[in-house]
Formats: sequence, C-alpha cells, structure tokens
Amino acid sequence: MLKEFKAFIMRGNVLDLAVAVIIGAAFGKIVTSLTDDVLMPIIGKIFGGLDFSSYFVALGPVPANYGGSLTDYAALKKAGVPLLGYGAFVTQLVNFLIVAFIIFMILRAVNKAAALIEREAARLRREEEAAVPPAPEPVEIALLREIRDELKARPRA
Repeated sequence: MLKEFKAFIMRGNVLDLAVAVIIGAAFGKIVTSLTDDVLMPIIGKIFGGLDFSSYFVALGPVPANYGGSLTDYAALKKAGVPLLGYGAFVTQLVNFLIVAFIIFMILRAVNKAAALIEREAARLRREEEAAVPPAPEPVEIALLREIRDELKARPRA
C-alpha cells in the first residue's frame, strides 16, 4: 500500500496540482493585498468612506454591555451583533473578479499560443510532405499504363 501511495504522489498530475495550489495561494495573497490596500481604498474614497470593507447594516440590537464603537464592524461582529457586511462582500467580489480576469487572460494567451504552435506544426508537416519525393511507380502499373495507351492508339474497326 505504501508503494502504491508513493507511486500516486509521484505522478506528474499530483505534483503539478501541488505546485498550482501553492502558487495559487501566493497569488491569492497578492490579489487580496491589491484589493484591500489599493483598489478598495480608492473605491471607498469615491463612495465617501476610507474603509469600504467595514460598511455594514446592523440587523439586530447591540448588547447592553457592549462598550465599543457602533461603527466598528469587527468589534460589533465579535460582540455577536447580527450584521449584513455588504462592504466585506463587495471586497471579496472584487477579489474574485480580479482573479477570474487574470485567469481568463492567462487561458486566452495559452490558447492563442497553442493555436500558433499547432499552425506552425501543420505548416512544417506540409513542407515535409512536399519535400519527400513521390515513391517510384511500380513496374506493373507502368506496364498497364503502356498497354492502355497502346489500346487507345489502335484504330477501331
């Protein structure tokens, strides 16, 4: 069983998947930073606030013993207040759209490159086929062609 597991792990697909997950996690952190630290502050400034991710609507009462700010999303959430955090949702939506767009661009480039490679390979195959001289005609076919031509040349009676 250990040998089978080792063979499974060492297969190319599993290793490729592991690399993809690691790179994807790192890429996700970059996109999160881009969204949280660059884009969302600009969007928040446009809509009148500096921290768009903390926009929310309280759906229930604040506990009587709560002593924090009524505008602090994280503190209210920690205190158990039911909140509709539409700002956090919009932030995650922007994250998703950025990742989806980048994946789309990568796949588009890969598809174009694959099509270009396939066209080049087809061109090279055509050139190779054109460069190969035709096979010599078998003797039997040459004789049959001569007989046919001779029969056509005879006058008909």
